[in-house]
Amino acid sequence: MSTIDGLPPLREVIATHGLSAKKALGQNFLLDLNLTAKIARAAGDLSGADVLEIGPGPGGLTRGLLASGARRVLAVEKDARCLPALAEIAAAHPGRLDVVNADALEIDPLARLTPPIKVVANLPYNVGTELLVRWLTPPVWPPFWQSLTLMFQREVAERIVADPGSKAYGRLAILAQWRCEARIVMRLPPEAFTPAPKVASAVVHLTALPAPRFPADPAVLERVVAAAFNQRRKMLRASLKGLAPDIEDRLNAVGIAPTERAEQVSIEGFCTLARALGG
Repeated sequence: MSTIDGLPPLREVIATHGLSAKKALGQNFLLDLNLTAKIARAAGDLSGADVLEIGPGPGGLTRGLLASGARRVLAVEKDARCLPALAEIAAAHPGRLDVVNADALEIDPLARLTPPIKVVANLPYNVGTELLVRWLTPPVWPPFWQSLTLMFQREVAERIVADPGSKAYGRLAILAQWRCEARIVMRLPPEAFTPAPKVASAVVHLTALPAPRFPADPAVLERVVAAAFNQRRKMLRASLKGLAPDIEDRLNAVGIAPTERAEQVSIEGFCTLARALGG
């Protein structure tokens, strides 16, 4: 028996249902139910929340979320092979687990969720960053979610929490930290997964702020940041020259040296520049 519920151990579930991980789907299964329970706890108090989970696979994290008291879990799984295993979990937790067989990039889960909503997922590697960017750039803020607790490759996780001046600092750090508190809450070695990936992983917890840290038009800020980091080795007067013919004067006006490079500019600095360019 497992340590968190009356269902079989995950290795037995995988063997029973023939769930070998598919590389094409970015699958790496986390089989230790103690670790999946720890990830669920990292999301905070789930008792009054609906939880969106992407890519549950055989349901290890799903079981951790339910055992941690989630009011309801909506699990979106693209791989139909996993549905029978997830149906067994749903049967053990009547009314608390809904499973949708769909591509997470093509579904709008909001019609099936009731606020407050938290997102907790061991994201498939091949769609993780794209989903994060979508969740960080909604049409209106605050977003539909209170917090995101997400597994990424360690390199991606470090980019999310990176500070200015570091090699990892870039567009992802600015998108995340402009509107969220972001921190790494767990690190996992490759051998924690089946099959073991070639890289280490980490869990990032992001809490949505009521409003962005600094005022800026999101579309203008995104253009400025994208231009700056698309040519991050260049000085800003060169990388941003396509945004305004007098970019050197505008940089000087907001207190940013035109000779600086993108990774040297703080989030506040980028927001100040976005306001100047937007105006």
